[in-house]
Amino acid sequence: MAARSETHSASSSDGDDGGPDDELLLAALLDGMDAALCAFDADGVITHWNREAERMLGWTQEEAVGRQGLAGWAVRAADAEDIESQLLGAMRSPGRHLHEFALLTKDGGRVLVRIQSSGVTGADGRAKGVYCAFSEVHAQIDLERSIALSEALLEDASWGVVLVDADLRPTVANAHAARAFRAPARAAMLGRPLGELLDQGMEELEGALQHVLGEGSPPAPAEIWVTLRAPLADGPDAGTRGAGNASGHASEAGAESRRRCWRSGFLRLASPLAEEPVPLGVAWLFQDVTAHKRAERDAARLRFRDSQLHRAARAAAECPDPMEAARLHLEFALAGFADRALLDLAADPGPEPSPTLDASLDALPPSDTRLVRAASTPVADRGRAPYIEANAPSGIPVAYTEGHPALQAYQRCTSVRASGGTNTTAAHEAGEWARARSWPAGTVHGLCTVLRCRGRSLGVVTFLREAGRRPFDREDADYAEQTAALVAAAVDLAGVLERRGADHGYRH
Repeated sequence: MAARSETHSASSSDGDDGGPDDELLLAALLDGMDAALCAFDADGVITHWNREAERMLGWTQEEAVGRQGLAGWAVRAADAEDIESQLLGAMRSPGRHLHEFALLTKDGGRVLVRIQSSGVTGADGRAKGVYCAFSEVHAQIDLERSIALSEALLEDASWGVVLVDADLRPTVANAHAARAFRAPARAAMLGRPLGELLDQGMEELEGALQHVLGEGSPPAPAEIWVTLRAPLADGPDAGTRGAGNASGHASEAGAESRRRCWRSGFLRLASPLAEEPVPLGVAWLFQDVTAHKRAERDAARLRFRDSQLHRAARAAAECPDPMEAARLHLEFALAGFADRALLDLAADPGPEPSPTLDASLDALPPSDTRLVRAASTPVADRGRAPYIEANAPSGIPVAYTEGHPALQAYQRCTSVRASGGTNTTAAHEAGEWARARSWPAGTVHGLCTVLRCRGRSLGVVTFLREAGRRPFDREDADYAEQTAALVAAAVDLAGVLERRGADHGYRH
């Protein structure tokens, strides 16, 4: 305490009215520090001892200030000389010095601390003492470990890490996150609204971030589908609409590649210095699981489609009329696949192959083929009956123009996909596109597959999708071809029975 009174007297003798207030301010700052602190004068006498040092070692300020060195009370007598020489040596060398010592507590225990010491010089440049800030080694190691963890997450993590502030703007992002967002650099993401980085999924992501800010971290990760912003070359006008348009399919593939599924974990960041938690933002950790989710989706879709084919085959086996069996196959195929199915049969599929002749499977049908509507499911078109009843004996062909996808599929003996645009296509444009192809209003995507049985092309089955569904892809074409093979077998059987009935003087 003598040192404190000397300092106070020196301040008062200078005639500075603010001296006592400065001393009180200094004492308050020292006592409010999170680190323990003590100071020595040039003779090794302790002049300052704050509350954190008192808490850590148990020695009060009154018991510590004014003591000569640390020997016998704060350190063991055998270690005192070496420890004090290292601490006081900071007065004779510039910079900060780091030490690790074992200090004694008031109750006789030992605490391993890490001490940072630095010399204090006066206005004349002479050494006047040394101050020492110390903390328990495990606390310092925990701090360093936390800092190292933060740096590792932001640099080397295989997960994307983004720190979002209370305004939902990225403030820090690691390299993995920048690659996931396809940003040219990490700095390009910072401070920008998420709406400038994402085309779809932004509302769901911002809702999750706001929930974390208000309610805290969720109990489990969330899987969020987003669509990244398209670069200039892959914008909405990059591809044109129409059947077989290569640039349109490339645009669809580009949009599909930009759609990603991110498994996301969220942590609310709060200030440790506030009495009540004050949210600083959200730590968002995510991993791209798009390939895994698509594999799961494709496997589930394949299982469902196989189940539908199996159920359709069992139901069709109970039908006495083969054409009814063909319609059943189409109805089963529609579930989860398309909105409408059309069955158009060739008016003249050619002669029935003879068992004694080797029918060529590679022979293409004539180019002047006429297709007659044999079935349509659902039967009604938005509550309106069709203009020409399906399966009518009139033989009036469907008004397909030259180059129609159904005619192309029939003539090429393959599957043909056609698309009238994306879900954002204007309604009147989509209506004109469907009307030009004699398809029901609202159709946006079509898939035509030839019916082949016993070396002949019997007709075409067409699957149609309306707005809100994605375009048909290669896997959809495979499923349509499997369904078409079953329908073709039923149609061929119906033709055989009809010809045999005609030969016996009646029609089936």
